[in-house]
Amino acid sequence: MFTAIVSTSLRNRLMVLVAALLLSLYGAFTLGHLSVDVFPDLNRPTITLMTESPGMAPEEVERLVSFPIETAMNGMPGVERVRSTSSAGLSVVTVEFGWGTEIYRNRQQVTERLSLLTGQLPPGVVPQMGPISSIMGEIMLVALTPADGASIDPMRLRDVGDWTLRPRLLSIAGVSQVIPMGGEMRQFRVAPDTGRMAILGVTLEQVRTALSGYGANVGGGIVERRGEELLVRGVGRTSRLDDLRKLPVAVIDGAVVALGDVAAVDHAARPRRGDAGLNGLCPETAGCRHADRDARRGTGLDRTVLRSAAGRGAARCGLPSG
Repeated sequence: MFTAIVSTSLRNRLMVLVAALLLSLYGAFTLGHLSVDVFPDLNRPTITLMTESPGMAPEEVERLVSFPIETAMNGMPGVERVRSTSSAGLSVVTVEFGWGTEIYRNRQQVTERLSLLTGQLPPGVVPQMGPISSIMGEIMLVALTPADGASIDPMRLRDVGDWTLRPRLLSIAGVSQVIPMGGEMRQFRVAPDTGRMAILGVTLEQVRTALSGYGANVGGGIVERRGEELLVRGVGRTSRLDDLRKLPVAVIDGAVVALGDVAAVDHAARPRRGDAGLNGLCPETAGCRHADRDARRGTGLDRTVLRSAAGRGAARCGLPSG
């Protein structure tokens, strides 16, 4: 058999050369379209559902959140396995489909099943579907640290990560998810003063009712005037502390009692669940500056990343000074 192949090839040299050239051109064309990855994706088509339920214990998360979601996901066409992990305030449900199923069709089925959970989950608890990516897709960990001599608190660093860096990274083609970790998440904090409330006759329910309607825009319809339609709006969305302090809480003897009269209003950090650091050092501002200097003296990826982030790359991303 081998002798016949060699003899036939020698008698048809031109045909063999043409076939070899065509195979080489096809290989070069295919090489430019191959996906490059460190490891092949060995996971079946998987969809992750993450649900936050602040204040709930793991037992409550399992019974009130994870179990209803798992029950709704079971029985869908192509589902091979459904598993969940419940922790304090967080439920993660993983739905695995069979090989050969289309991930976009699977996500559509999951979305339809989630719509059936309306009214079954606790108020304010909404499952979020994860992006189309596997655990093999993690490509980079970036640490935000203040420059030498800069004074930036952890809350400011988290603001930069959430509202400046994350949207710009998500705009890069191929980036499916960016998860900020560490720092301090900014929130409004209202600390009622029970002494002032008792003197002015304001109840805690009045304060809570006033806060529940704060920061929302309300539509008032359309008013016609001389052939024109004027849009009526009630604009209440704001992020200024002064506006929150002036929020009317009650009317006592014809006088308006504002929120700042019965409570202390300021910015505070959301309670932490986990933290992040650089090179194993503490995440506080001083520690981050120390970690920054140590990484600059080091070699390899840390020094390259920090130098590029502190230079022109940071300026192009629109990061604040420091």
